[in-house]
Amino acid sequence: MLVKKSRIDNFDDWVDVFHQWHDDIGYPTELIGKDYHFETKLGDIESNEIEFGHFAGQSKWERLTDIPDQRIRDALAHLIEYQGDTEFASVEQQKNLLERAPTQFDLENIIRINREEMRHGWQMSYVLVTHFGESGKRQAQRLLERRATENTRLLGSFNEPVLNWLDFFTYTSFIDRDGKYQLNMLSRSAFAPLGRSMLPMLKEEAYHLAQGNIGLMRIVKAGRIPTTIIQRYFNKWLSTAFDLFHWAYIWGLKGRYDEHLFEEPADMSKLNELSRSTFFKEVSSLVDALNRHIPKDQPSCGFPMTSSGEALAPMRG
Repeated sequence: MLVKKSRIDNFDDWVDVFHQWHDDIGYPTELIGKDYHFETKLGDIESNEIEFGHFAGQSKWERLTDIPDQRIRDALAHLIEYQGDTEFASVEQQKNLLERAPTQFDLENIIRINREEMRHGWQMSYVLVTHFGESGKRQAQRLLERRATENTRLLGSFNEPVLNWLDFFTYTSFIDRDGKYQLNMLSRSAFAPLGRSMLPMLKEEAYHLAQGNIGLMRIVKAGRIPTTIIQRYFNKWLSTAFDLFHWAYIWGLKGRYDEHLFEEPADMSKLNELSRSTFFKEVSSLVDALNRHIPKDQPSCGFPMTSSGEALAPMRG
């Protein structure tokens, strides 16, 4: 029996708490598979120079001591902790579906998605423990102490219950797609260890949101669930808020989506609108594709609307 740790001193200690977390949330670890091993994965960044913001052209920061301002260090740690928190939260939200998979295919998919989300949380914890000293160790430990089921996760979306498989498919299609945007923006980070961490995560995340969209398409084509009910789940997940990242851009911590494709300077007053509109266009095309398979006697699905009649398009923190 594992002894609960009151603090962690190194990453091996954190790994012990990670295994305790599995026990605490009741995750059936035998489903993860004996051949799967959690590990830290790092990719190659495209540039060793900071690519945007106030420090553009300077060497990317490899160590915390390279970062010239304490406010930047604090903001960076904040971004990493929030990203890690969403990863562990999503597993807690989805765990209850393991015993109610409609097919073996769906069971294998959710197991893969869960273990990759766990690995993403592992990766963010590794960065915190390895690079952020005692405060990073405390943050990494807190990632395993909050609970979506107790409404203590950092972002509202990740305290919401995932009650059924329509819920799950909507979540993975839209919220994980939102996550793709966040990972993409962090992949160009001035903090090189974070950028290297994002590249393998992006490859894994692509599978998650694809399976969500495939699941929604299966449901729509089957025609057994009224679109008015499907719309409720769209409303639930697409009505979440997103954070402001003006300073994160100026400090080079988080770029625009596909930052490397932009030739013109960023309009600092419209960073949020840019991300929102890009996400909106991508999800709109997915919703349009689903609507083409809805019977004529059923209403189409779409974005939830604000009281002023504007469509809401969220960004994950």
